[in-house]
Amino acid sequence: MTTSPLFPGFDGLMTLSRREGVDIRPTLLRVLTDLYVQASAHSSDEQRQFVELTSRLIDQVDDATRAAVRARLAVYPGAPVEVLTKLGLRPAQPDKAVPLAAEIPSSPPPTEAPEKRSTDAEPRLGSNLSMQPKDAAEIYDLFFRATSSERVAILHSLAETPLKAAPRIPEARAARAVETLEMAAFVADIENFVLELGESLILPARVATHIVDDASGEPLACAARALNMPSYVFQRVLLFLKPEIGTSVHTVYRLSRLYDCLSERAALVMLAAWRASTLATARAKYRPALYDDERSRPRTTPAQTRPSVQPGTAPSVRAGTQSSRR
Repeated sequence: MTTSPLFPGFDGLMTLSRREGVDIRPTLLRVLTDLYVQASAHSSDEQRQFVELTSRLIDQVDDATRAAVRARLAVYPGAPVEVLTKLGLRPAQPDKAVPLAAEIPSSPPPTEAPEKRSTDAEPRLGSNLSMQPKDAAEIYDLFFRATSSERVAILHSLAETPLKAAPRIPEARAARAVETLEMAAFVADIENFVLELGESLILPARVATHIVDDASGEPLACAARALNMPSYVFQRVLLFLKPEIGTSVHTVYRLSRLYDCLSERAALVMLAAWRASTLATARAKYRPALYDDERSRPRTTPAQTRPSVQPGTAPSVRAGTQSSRR
């Protein structure tokens, strides 16, 4: 069979394909297709020869080669109909207009969003609170009594409130604290972890213990952000410090996402609230006594009953009366 000038050197490839042990058919089909699509128009002999050769090779090549040829001929306007049909492609019909796409339906009118249930944290944080010990104690109690979702809302709200934040921990002191906390978490030494956390954040032992013992983990994330702990270090702390948190993939992932989104200002405002709440507790414990406290305090002791015989009213018996009458 003679080849057209469109395929120079194609006879050599066909001869090589007939040798035993050499499968050149995928390469033949790719080269033949590339040569065919390089020309914008072909004669009837060239098209007939292309159809004859490719029709035999398409059934003898692998799926990857067949897919590559299909991709080349799908965008070529002069591809033969026989080859397109064999490749599973629909031949183009230039005499017919391209059908218009269906009209995109208009979006339905926006429905009213369901009313969000307000929590106890929102009205208090929305007001302009001054960081007084009493208000700080309320924020402290509000945060630790809230659920996980409400705590996240509280922390995000603190970043936008005009409350005065605590001063940033010095960088050198924070770096030493982060290293010590990570080492304590590796060995699950909660006692030393609490001690270092309280000293680095200037918090009493009671508050530091409350932060570490919290089962949900948001206070620990807030304390770590106040120390500017790296995210990967915080994840290690979550994995090794407490088994109930480290063994829960959902909890570690949730707290890691919260930590990445938590701002430093929100953490420092919460740190200021933790510190100021201790002043309110100390004032309540050491409240000075006034001179009229006992007078104004209601007495709850039962009233004393008067004896039936008052002292000094009983007749006295003088000694020696009977002897004198004798």
